[in-house]
Amino acid sequence: MAIKYTEEQLNSVDKSMLIQMFLNQQEQLEKVSADSFLIIKQIQAIYREEGKLSGLSAEERLAQRQLVVKPLVDAFFAYLKQNAERVPKSGKTKEAFTYALNQERYLRVFLEDGDVPMDNNASERAIRGFCIGKKNWEMIDTLHGASSSAIIYSIAETAKANRLKPYEYFEFLLTEIPKHKEDKNTDFLSDLLPWSDALPENIRKLKSQDNK
Repeated sequence: MAIKYTEEQLNSVDKSMLIQMFLNQQEQLEKVSADSFLIIKQIQAIYREEGKLSGLSAEERLAQRQLVVKPLVDAFFAYLKQNAERVPKSGKTKEAFTYALNQERYLRVFLEDGDVPMDNNASERAIRGFCIGKKNWEMIDTLHGASSSAIIYSIAETAKANRLKPYEYFEFLLTEIPKHKEDKNTDFLSDLLPWSDALPENIRKLKSQDNK
């Protein structure tokens, strides 16, 4: 029997990909089963505890993940395994159970490395602009063009992730790299990477510009 919840209650839940998959088991938001709502609350608890670790170093975050987050993740997958057989074999709920269990190995990776994010939301946000603007790059209709574009997009987003000004960073690269065209090795590239301390200050964003 389905338990009914208001749309406001459901919208208060963190919408990770797994949560959304369980929400999508019914066409109407208010028709979420008791099992699915319990799973959503479990995922919400995992996200809540992970959110408390944002200001920690990688080592401290890993230690807290092992101490606090891992038991929640273990309980989540234990529940899925215990109830997988009684879920109807067709429908969105079964798809969600199957996806989560098939991806368990990968969904647990963040528990072993404090530098690994719990989900790929940051990457999804980073490529959002490219997805929205895809009509603008329809002229890129070859494999080489697509590959080159992907490289450029990756450099731009990595620059932004490291608090660099993308335009100024590209300008710096196009100025510096030609100076080394006669070099026999590529060691100089280490100083040009977006996270290098050797980069000039004028291509770095001020803290007040971080959201621009």
